[in-house]
Amino acid sequence: MRRARLFLLLYPFTALAVAINLFMLALMGQALGWPAMPPVTALMLCWPLGLPVNWLVTRWVRGLIDEAERGAS
Repeated sequence: MRRARLFLLLYPFTALAVAINLFMLALMGQALGWPAMPPVTALMLCWPLGLPVNWLVTRWVRGLIDEAERGAS
């Protein structure tokens, strides 16, 4: 249960980080002749793409919490 709560807590931050990275990648892609990505498109794409990224972030943070709890006892 704790992992699900952590997943939900971290999801907005992770999804918005994905949106920022998509937007910046599209800006760099303009140097290669790719079309620009509007910020709204990056925000719409970040919600489904943020799920697997958030799963990885949740595993990483949960591992850090477990390690800290082992060290504290």
